[in-house]
Amino acid sequence: MSSLSCPVDLDTKKLRSAVLEMYARVAREPEGEFHFHRGPQYAARALGYDPAELAALPQSCTRSFAGVGNPHAIAPLRPGETVLDVGSGSGTDLLLAARRVGPRGRAIGVDMTDEMIATCREGARTAGLAHVEVRKGDLHDLPVEDASVDVVISNGVLNLAHDKPRAFGEIVRVLRPGGRLQLADIVVKSTLSDGIRGNYELWAA
Repeated sequence: MSSLSCPVDLDTKKLRSAVLEMYARVAREPEGEFHFHRGPQYAARALGYDPAELAALPQSCTRSFAGVGNPHAIAPLRPGETVLDVGSGSGTDLLLAARRVGPRGRAIGVDMTDEMIATCREGARTAGLAHVEVRKGDLHDLPVEDASVDVVISNGVLNLAHDKPRAFGEIVRVLRPGGRLQLADIVVKSTLSDGIRGNYELWAA
């Protein structure tokens, strides 16, 4: 069985519910107990983010940061580009992208967690980034037009997809010819057991 997809008997609605519950709690209680690191100090110390750039963002966004890498370290974003953040969460990567592409560019976030979307939108308003747009949606069916994006960034979200080929297919669909994917995520070196892959809490965490 391919590790690119979930076990055939996994209830994907239950998985989605577990993911929603997990990241709604991160938005509400960023200092709570979780199986993963969070916050701006972690982002700067472990992932190489610029502390000064993080400090310039609203704390409401950076406190709930839960990425696993730094997609901005892969290549610079250019002024005027349209950037899509798949799984934008509380908005740290999205707002950094918006500052880099400038007011002539666009920064679009897609997330499925209402609490994260609200935090991100408020953060964009507080930061005065009018060219940020956050859309509610799922990475398996992105609410984004075909061939409309210069760069897709994503940070620790594709590993949550129950159908990874479909999720990557959606990224290909929305990218313009010559577009770029700057992805930070978790990979495993061996195939996980069905018991692990069928554990909803582990998938969400």
